[in-house]
Amino acid sequence: MYNTDMPTRAELPSTKQLIRSTIIAILAAAAILITIVLPAEYAIDPTGIGRMLRLTEVGEIKQQLAKEAEEDLRRDQQNAAPAPERRSSLGSFFIRSAQAQPAPATKVAEMEIVLQPGQGAEVKLEMKQGDKAAYTWVATDEVNYDLHGDAPGKSISYKKGRGIAKDQNTLTAAFDGNHGWFWRNRTKAEVKVVLKASGQFAAMKRVL
Repeated sequence: MYNTDMPTRAELPSTKQLIRSTIIAILAAAAILITIVLPAEYAIDPTGIGRMLRLTEVGEIKQQLAKEAEEDLRRDQQNAAPAPERRSSLGSFFIRSAQAQPAPATKVAEMEIVLQPGQGAEVKLEMKQGDKAAYTWVATDEVNYDLHGDAPGKSISYKKGRGIAKDQNTLTAAFDGNHGWFWRNRTKAEVKVVLKASGQFAAMKRVL
């Protein structure tokens, strides 16, 4: 077995040498930290050496990536599904009530009117504002007519014509009230008018 010789006291470094070596190592580590580590990791370059060595650019990229990762995490947390909204029983009652409102009923009605020479007749639909009714009427001869609406303090003329034997369209009520047709027979013979309507109205009635 080979035994190494123990160094003599003279060969061992002195305390001063150890202190000097320690100081040199600390200064070297500090220099590496300032010139290499800080620029490359944190883009901190107090001496400018990191910029010369292009280490600061690496640190800037790392810091930017870390910032973007933090923003992505914060965005994901903000976009996380919120807790279910708690509604009061009163609000739920009103929502259910609104959903429970039935759609306007659709009615279908038909009426036949016989006009003697010179005679007039009027048929109206009871409608609410915005209600719509598709209609068609056909006469056995030409008549004069006026499609209009009326209510207390209100009146409107939608359409009128002379010497017409038929018409069809959709009537939209301009206000709550009675809306319909007036025909007059200006011929010398009896004329029959057949009216058909379907849509949103309460009733069809002859008023004249």
